[in-house]
Amino acid sequence: MNKVLYQSDHPVTLVGGGDAPARDIDDSLSLAPGLVAADGGARAALSAGHTPKAVIGDFDSIDPESRARIAPEHQFKIAEQNSTDFDKALRSIAAPLVIGVGFLGARVDHQLAAFSTLLAHAHRPCLLLGANEIVFHAPPSIVLPTEPGDVVSLYPLVECEGRSTMLEWPIDGLNLSPAGQIGTSNRALGPATLAVATPGLLVIVPRMRLSSLVAQMMAPNAPRWPARAG
Repeated sequence: MNKVLYQSDHPVTLVGGGDAPARDIDDSLSLAPGLVAADGGARAALSAGHTPKAVIGDFDSIDPESRARIAPEHQFKIAEQNSTDFDKALRSIAAPLVIGVGFLGARVDHQLAAFSTLLAHAHRPCLLLGANEIVFHAPPSIVLPTEPGDVVSLYPLVECEGRSTMLEWPIDGLNLSPAGQIGTSNRALGPATLAVATPGLLVIVPRMRLSSLVAQMMAPNAPRWPARAG
């Protein structure tokens, strides 16, 4: 059972150690006011003028100067090396939504690991904010706040099937697979809907839809995957 180290009734901004410009942190905090850093992400948060309410990770990348500026009771070291700092932090946060900054861009291996974490914790709504796009794991169903012409990419991490409306190329009847049919570079005809049968589908939409997407995912009774046992 994962221990909750930071709890909030409001969305939370989680800053990682990758590409995390101050603008991205500020944009996220305007929608997700709780601030948590994943290990070395504390430096980016402090550089942007914000002090994390919690720092979670194995503490192999946080610099001594940043650590000295954060109260010891807000530092949570998880020593195991079988998971990434993003995984450690995400599973330790209890909040209705997490916006991750500093997990896209920079190193490709870190991005791939972040995508795996989204799948591993599919029941925890989380948006990864990038320079131009937002990446998130598809819930059982969602209305995307897209407008005509928006690029909507769907990337399966495992074999999965689903249905869609208002996409130029519908996914109905397709067996999506990372080794077969994928769904990148689709286009919205308006507000698009997705419904998927099982976890495993990543959704990529334009960054400009961030605030509308947050509102959609925070809507009462928004569908979510059940938590996995263990």
